[in-house]
Amino acid sequence: MTLPVFPRHDDAWMRERLQPPTGRPRVVIDTDAANEIDDQFAIAWALQSTYRLELLGLYAEPFSFAHRRSDHPKAPPDAMPFNPPAVGMERSHVEILKVCDLLATPASAVARQQVWRGSAGYLPAPDVPLRSEAVDHLIATARAGAADAPLYVLALGCVTNIASALLLAPDLVDRIVVVWTSGYPSHAPHVNHSFNLEQDLWASQLLLDSGVPHVYLPGYHVGAQLRLSLAEMDRHVRGRGALGDYLWQLFTHNPLWPLLGVDAATANQQPHSWVIWDIICIAWLLQPDWVPSTLVRTPRLDAGRRWQADGSRHLMREAHGVQRDAIFADFLARPNHAVNHIKVGGGARPEQRVPMTRIRQRIAERMMQSKNSIAMLTSFNEVNLSKVMAMRKELGE
Repeated sequence: MTLPVFPRHDDAWMRERLQPPTGRPRVVIDTDAANEIDDQFAIAWALQSTYRLELLGLYAEPFSFAHRRSDHPKAPPDAMPFNPPAVGMERSHVEILKVCDLLATPASAVARQQVWRGSAGYLPAPDVPLRSEAVDHLIATARAGAADAPLYVLALGCVTNIASALLLAPDLVDRIVVVWTSGYPSHAPHVNHSFNLEQDLWASQLLLDSGVPHVYLPGYHVGAQLRLSLAEMDRHVRGRGALGDYLWQLFTHNPLWPLLGVDAATANQQPHSWVIWDIICIAWLLQPDWVPSTLVRTPRLDAGRRWQADGSRHLMREAHGVQRDAIFADFLARPNHAVNHIKVGGGARPEQRVPMTRIRQRIAERMMQSKNSIAMLTSFNEVNLSKVMAMRKELGE
C-alpha cells in the first residue's frame, strides 16, 4: 500500500480554515483517558460546555508506557501503564464512560451513546491504517457536515485514530481541523520527548505531512503552564458532586505516581501541583483568546523526533501562550463538576441546575412576556368582611 494523494490548498484557503471557530462548532474528542488525570478534566469541561460546542463523539485512543520502561526504574514491573496499547485503549474506553456516568446530566447521557473504541495498536507502517469504530465514526461524522463547517477533532493523545481516518478517507483534509497538544514549540531545537507525539511516530508524521488543517498547542513551554494545585482542588473541586470527588481522588492518587516512585500519603501532606495538559484543547475551542496563537509553516518531524523547518510547507496555527487564570476560572465555574444539588425545603428532591439552551431561554422570555401583559385570574377583589368578622366574634366561632 502507498500513501494516498491528499487534497492540497493554498495559503489563502488555509488561513480561512484556520481562523478560530465562531458559533457552536461541531466537535469530537480523541482521548487516552486512562493514561493519567488530565483527560478526565478535559472531558468533564467539554461535557459541561455543550451549550457552547456540539459534542458528537468521544474516541478511545491506544496508549502504553512500555517504550519508557527503562525511564522508570522505581516502577513495579507489572504497573498498568506498561500494558500493551490495546489494553490502554480499552481502559480509556471504560474511563470515558465513567466520566459520563459520574457527571449524570442529560448532556453526558447523550454523549455516553457516542463513545467509541479506537485502534488497538499503533500504525504498523506509514501507509497502513487501523480500522476501528472510532475511525469509521470520525469519517462518517466529518462527511455528514457542510464543507464550510469543519469538524473539530480534539486530539488529547497519540493520533493513530486520526491518521487511520486520513489514510482511509483523504477527503477529510477538506472537512476537519485537528487540534492537537504535544511536544515543544516548532522553533525549539529539542528532541520531542512527548508522550502524545512519540508513541506513534508514523501517525504524528502523517498528520503533519497530509496537509490537514492543524492547530498545534505545544505541551512544553505553553500547556505546561496549566498547573492546578492541591489547595485549588480542595477548595473548588472536592465535595462538589460525584465527578468532583472523583477528579479530586485522581489528583491525590495520581496513577502515574507509582511510575515516578511517589508515595501518595507523603505527597498529599505537602503542597503540590500537577499539569492538566489536555484542557488546553478545550480552552482554545471555547475561547481562542485564552490560548494566543499565530500562523506558522508546518515543520517536518524527523525520525529523531526533532522539528525541521521548511518554508515551502503549508500553514498551521500554533499557540505561544495561555491565560492560565482565565482558563481555570471557567473550568472551576462549571456546575460543580457534576450536578449542582440544592436542598429545596424539608425532604424535597434536589434540583439540577444546568445552563439553559437558546430555545429554553426563548420560551422563558415568552412566558415572562405573557405574565407581564395578561391579567392573572388568580387575583382577588377587595371585599368588606367586617360584618362577617363581628358575627363570628358574637357567636364564638
